[in-house]
Amino acid sequence: MLDKFKNIFKIPELKRKIFFTLLIFVIYRVGGHVPVPGINAHALGEFLKMQQNTLFGLYDMFAGGNFKRATVFALGIMPYISASIILQLMGTVVPALQKIQQEGEEGRKKITQWTRYLTVAISALQALGVSVFLAQIPVTQSGLRVVPTPGIGFSLLTMITLTAGTIFIMWLGEQITDRGIGNGISLIIFIGIIDRLPYAFLDEVQMLSQGLRQPMTELFLFALMFLTVVAVVALTQGQRKIKVQYAKRVVGRKQYGGQTTHIPLRVNTAGVMPIIFAQTIMFLPSTVATFLPESGFRDWLTTAFAYDSYMYMMIYMAMIVFFTYFYTAVAFNPVDVANNLKKYGGLIPSVKPGKRTAEYLDNILSKITLPGSIFLGFIAIFPTLISKQINVSYSFASFYGGTGLLIIVGVGLDTLQQIEAHLVMRHYDSLMKAGKIRGRRRM
Repeated sequence: MLDKFKNIFKIPELKRKIFFTLLIFVIYRVGGHVPVPGINAHALGEFLKMQQNTLFGLYDMFAGGNFKRATVFALGIMPYISASIILQLMGTVVPALQKIQQEGEEGRKKITQWTRYLTVAISALQALGVSVFLAQIPVTQSGLRVVPTPGIGFSLLTMITLTAGTIFIMWLGEQITDRGIGNGISLIIFIGIIDRLPYAFLDEVQMLSQGLRQPMTELFLFALMFLTVVAVVALTQGQRKIKVQYAKRVVGRKQYGGQTTHIPLRVNTAGVMPIIFAQTIMFLPSTVATFLPESGFRDWLTTAFAYDSYMYMMIYMAMIVFFTYFYTAVAFNPVDVANNLKKYGGLIPSVKPGKRTAEYLDNILSKITLPGSIFLGFIAIFPTLISKQINVSYSFASFYGGTGLLIIVGVGLDTLQQIEAHLVMRHYDSLMKAGKIRGRRRM
């Protein structure tokens, strides 16, 4: 295995891409420690410590902890992700936008440019909301205010700083995609989540050294984590292959088609998006409750929608199943696939082209999405179950599932596959499979 990793650095182009990506990571992490002017980071961290399982805690995870530290990257890459999702969803209901999406490379460039403009607008609005929210936070337990001198000047400065920080992160992600290895935006989120892992392990080591947990319990927890990662990898990679045959066509003296291929229908087509949608909605009641005056309704709202309540987990899991079907319908259109197959002379054996093919694909996708969505919902609530049943800190338990683990596994596999493609093209040993790839020579 060590020799296989050495092969990576034998390819000059791949080596440059990896080192460039690592350089961008360093720049991103350094920028994540530049504070926003006019904010007391200690007071903000003290306030957000009580908001770990609310919408603010979720946002801080995607921002790589920059929101809690009140840095120029406090908004993270979430405005860009929100802009991408908005345009993607609009493409399904606005015919003009759908037509542009189908224009190939030119259409993709237009959508990318609009995404950037929308990112600036969303960042500015969110930065304004953040400045108002921070200015209204009451004095913390230590007697400090998050914003010592609030006002129009602070709001304007915060808007400019946070918007510029988000645009810079977006640019860093695009540089990784163009000149590095892997998807830049996904890798930036990935590195922000991984940043929390050493601290989570340190908490476990301290509990073990203080005698609060037995060594066998720790071994069981790490074995359980390993099995959970294996299960998430299986979910991410799982697919149903639909066999497709293409008819033979003779044009002049050349023969085209006649080959057999397949359509890969993924068990989890929606990826991590259902968890993000469901988690955002489920965190709203507890987030709103923090701003309500003390009353019986506020106490009920806080208790019922506490992240470790069974009511919360059941509703959360049901919403993930719903959003999995919803996002799968947005991401995969059986009618378009059936029309493309018919256009290029492809057909599924024993299934009529056109409408019957679309119905067949939709039926298969619905069947494989059900177990995938249920398992996705279980993976989402598994960290809470671990934290509740076993004396484990939530920061460590969060790596047993949920949004963080799915992003880590998904981005990690995607990056490894891109490295794999470089190795296979140059006939080096595969990283993910045994054996050696040999090229063929045609005489």
